[in-house]
Amino acid sequence: MEREIIKTLDGSTTIHLKEWDECYHSKHGAIQEAKHVFIKNGLSLFGNKPVSILEIGFGTGLNTFITFLEANQKQQNIDYVGVEAYPVDASEVLEMNYVTELGALEFDNIFEKMHKCEWNNKTEISTCFSLTKRKQFFDEIDDYEIFDLIYFDAFGYRVQPELWSTEIFQKMYNSLKPNGVLVTYAARGVVKRSMISVGFTVEKLAGPPGKREMFRATKST
Repeated sequence: MEREIIKTLDGSTTIHLKEWDECYHSKHGAIQEAKHVFIKNGLSLFGNKPVSILEIGFGTGLNTFITFLEANQKQQNIDYVGVEAYPVDASEVLEMNYVTELGALEFDNIFEKMHKCEWNNKTEISTCFSLTKRKQFFDEIDDYEIFDLIYFDAFGYRVQPELWSTEIFQKMYNSLKPNGVLVTYAARGVVKRSMISVGFTVEKLAGPPGKREMFRATKST
């Protein structure tokens, strides 16, 4: 599938898949979307407590890097697992301008380390942040009550509806600890119904720039 690096409206880059006309992040702002959906409406709920995170769609590593920056600032312990079936090529990673756009040049080596570390092995990125990248299809996930928080950042329902199925959300529900939270940029009715059908309580929240709404789902005790 033909790919190109493009700039989004906040100046940060993303990957555009021409055949699908689908991007890894919002065209309205990759960094803005990540901060709004996953940090403001996800990670911030936990204060300074240790958090175990599952990311569905490691992709360019943007969500992971922003989470590291937040954890480093608060000295918050994060155990992060990023699942990706089709890892981004190193040549594309080098074209991503996240370190510069986030004003995080002192952590350039950290962003590089995140992409160079081995798959399927836990790596200590810093004293407060560990990363395990799992090369895995989403329907192969079989974790049970391990995670406090899920960043659900799969490609959109329009191009890959199978990633937003009841079966996938059952796996997400099983992966979360009681009272665990899933956040996603999505806000389709069919997605909400799938989440509710497996036991999630779903909130509709204000979306990131360019998107009216998003979902946050909580696992009942």
